[in-house]
Amino acid sequence: MIVDDEIANVLVAKKLLTQAGYTDFETTTDSTLAVGMVHHCMPDVLLLDINMPHVDGISILKQVRQVERFRHLPVLILTANGDSEVKLKCLELGATDFLVKPVDPVELAPRVRNALLSKIHQDQLAHHAAKLEETVRQRTRELELSRRQVIYCLARAAELRDNDTGNHVIRVGRYAGIIAASLGLPKRFVADIELAAQLHDVGKIAVPDAVLLKPGKLEPEEFEIIQTHVKHGRQIINPFMGHDARAMRSHVESGAEMLRDGSSLMRLAATIAQTHHEKFDGSGYPIGLAGEDIPLEGRITAVADVFDALSSERPYKKALAREKCFEILEEGRGTHFDPKILDAFFASAAEIVRVQVEYMDC
Repeated sequence: MIVDDEIANVLVAKKLLTQAGYTDFETTTDSTLAVGMVHHCMPDVLLLDINMPHVDGISILKQVRQVERFRHLPVLILTANGDSEVKLKCLELGATDFLVKPVDPVELAPRVRNALLSKIHQDQLAHHAAKLEETVRQRTRELELSRRQVIYCLARAAELRDNDTGNHVIRVGRYAGIIAASLGLPKRFVADIELAAQLHDVGKIAVPDAVLLKPGKLEPEEFEIIQTHVKHGRQIINPFMGHDARAMRSHVESGAEMLRDGSSLMRLAATIAQTHHEKFDGSGYPIGLAGEDIPLEGRITAVADVFDALSSERPYKKALAREKCFEILEEGRGTHFDPKILDAFFASAAEIVRVQVEYMDC
């Protein structure tokens, strides 16, 4: 592209370059059109006069260099002005080379050729960088997909130990994601907690079958009550020794330990595994955290997990009606559950029910 207010200069430069084998030209003698033409034509090299009416070459060069895609566009300055300050200004703005007018026919073609070789090199580097960046993005997507598949399989492996379908972990994850979205949390967090919450009970893998698969509630207080009634000969449920109860409760620590690594997703899952049995009033386990000391993801998963436990059939209990489940959750407001989390849950009740139906245990 040649920009010069003197048509004779344009024709001379074009003729000399044509003789050197160049054929694709864009030219203008109107400097006010130059910047727009650069954007439209996307030249590989720009020959630019400095002293022009309306808009001078320095202003055009400055505007061109402000555009990222033109940062490496070769710009050859055509000027009869020998002022060193003008030359310095052009160099500071990124001028590639200078040609003194009248242009020397011997110099023009080699200077343009060198500028084009530089442009080719820059284009190749940019193409390679873009290709490398896309490769990294693709590998990252593949790694993320692989990691999510592994997490899902691990979650199902834990759940299938005491649930024939494994849909419990899917539902809890979906519920947690719905609650997080209802709270207005970032989309990335919503996606991560939906996956991470599926691992809330992964520590069950470390729990002996003798404990995990026995019916009945596992609170130590109830075990003590059962034991005190042994003399009456009425065993409502097989008693558990205290250490069995502790083993069952320890699945939160086991799950957290399994999941600790450097990734944010796994740290989120570890926190959920360790805190989803904490209660808002501080009466939960294993640490007895209270209120907002319980991580947000733990408070969210607590609601999701309890709702699914109440609404699902298990070997030792029937599923409760949906309204009854909602009633029990409401009874736990401020004691078991964070009121804000409950509000978000109830605000999304229609979507919660849709997921419940979609992933119903067969």
